[in-house]
Parts: sequence; C-alpha cells; structure tokens
Amino acid sequence: MTSSPGARLRARVTARDQAPLLLAGAPNALTARVAEETGFEAIYLSGAGITNTYLGAPDVGLLSLPELAGHVEATRDAVDLPLVVDADTGFGNALGVQRTVRTLERAGADAIQLEDQVSPKRCGHFTGKDVIDEDEMIGKIHAAVDARRSEDFLIVARTDARAVLGLTAACDRANAFLAAGADILFVEAPGSPEELAEITRTVPGPHVANMVEGGLTPILPLAQLQELGFAVALYANTAMRGAVAGMRIALRHLKEHGDTTEIGDAIISWADRQNLVRKPLFDALDEKYAGRTTE
Repeated sequence: MTSSPGARLRARVTARDQAPLLLAGAPNALTARVAEETGFEAIYLSGAGITNTYLGAPDVGLLSLPELAGHVEATRDAVDLPLVVDADTGFGNALGVQRTVRTLERAGADAIQLEDQVSPKRCGHFTGKDVIDEDEMIGKIHAAVDARRSEDFLIVARTDARAVLGLTAACDRANAFLAAGADILFVEAPGSPEELAEITRTVPGPHVANMVEGGLTPILPLAQLQELGFAVALYANTAMRGAVAGMRIALRHLKEHGDTTEIGDAIISWADRQNLVRKPLFDALDEKYAGRTTE
C-alpha cells in the first residue's frame, strides 16, 4: 500500500458506495494484532477498553494523556492499519487539545475522537453526564484542526448532548461541529432506529453509529446502518468483552481441575501465540543483525 493509513481511512469513510466501515475496538496492541489478522480495515483504540484493562477501572475519566499515547505508540508498532484513538475530552481546554493532537499524531494515531462532555467524562452510556457549552467545544475543534500536521489526520467530533439536552440539540451541535472543521460526526447514545435515522437526515457528513452491547442504542445490522446513511459502525469493546469471557472459562477450569490438560480448545496453541506476536519476524531480524561488524 502506497497511501498512508490516514489517507486510506479518509477515503474509506467518505466513500458513498460502500457498506459502513466496521470499526473494531482494541484496548491494547495484542488485540489490534488479532483484529488485523481477522481482516478488519481499521482499529479503534477505546478509552474505556484501555481504562478497563490497564487500570482495572471504569470509564470515568481516569486515563492520562501519556498513558494513552503509550498505548497508541505500541499499537502503531504492532499493526499497519489506520488507528482511530479515543481522546475523551481532549485532556483540557483548547490549548490542551492542541497538545493532545500533536502528542497522539506523533505516537501514530490517524484520527482522534473528541467529545463535548464536562471533565471528568463518563462512558456515553452511563447516567450522570453533562456537556460543555457548544462554543467551547467548537473552539476545541478549531484548535484540533489547527494543530494537526497532516490533512489526513481526521477529527471525530462526538456530542453527548442527546442524554442531556435532547436529540434536536445534539444534531444542532453536530452541524456546528461539522462547520468548525470536524471530519466525522458522532452523536452518542440515540435510543431508537428512528433517532439514528434523524441524525443522518438532519446532519450531513460521515457519521459513526456506536453499537454497544447492553447500551442505550439498539444494535442494527450493517446493511440497515448503510441504509440509514452511517459511514462507520463502531464496536468499541466487543473484543475485550469476548476476551474476558474466554479468560473466565480458562481460569475456572484451571481452578477446578488444577491443570490445563483438557482445555486445549479454549486457549490458542503455543505456535499460534508466537505467530500472532510475530516471533518468526523477530527471530529473522535477530539473525540478520547478529554478528554485524563495522566493515
């Protein structure tokens, strides 16, 4: 591939004749490796997923910018896919957003998501959220656009106003965010297919549909989301939740039986594990550079 990951991502989400981009969430580089191996076109680094796995804590605004940047850098080294990074509220005011954009772009992000919640934020499907003034969020978007080095670094503008101010106000905000320079729009937590349709009907531009199992928005088939006009179908934490279910199965068996001789189907093989983390590649590089002299 000759184009950059960001250019590929921009082309994919703006294409009108394709199904929505099925965006797989990952909390770490290993999960991103699995998503790339499975054939996904892009990776979403979920703030909730990183917080859950790295801190063992809920998505209530505890993750710091350096911690997030470290995960981005590790994932960038692990996969060649475009990386969409959940940057929560941008880690501060408009000036903080500029530092966030520069930090995450250097770390390897191809897009960042910014939301209009009051800090500390909460998961978009939790209760008790509040949003900042529209003008403040518009300033953050302007700051993000000005800070990016590449035009292919995309700004995803999310509003959580649906839960606080209603759907009409959320759509009004999305329109204002588009006018401020956002590349992709994300109205969080609509409560029905009719509300999803209203979003794309009243707000032009590429949209994200956030499919959260057990959340406030109904899970719709990809074909239906395409009919409704969405560009991205986000499954931010499906892989992590599946991994936790698998860990419980394996560990319960180990606790009950005291060994793993009968759970071969529940864990990946030794060889599969080594291939997933590219051990043959690292072995080849080690051999290539071993014993080099300064001739």
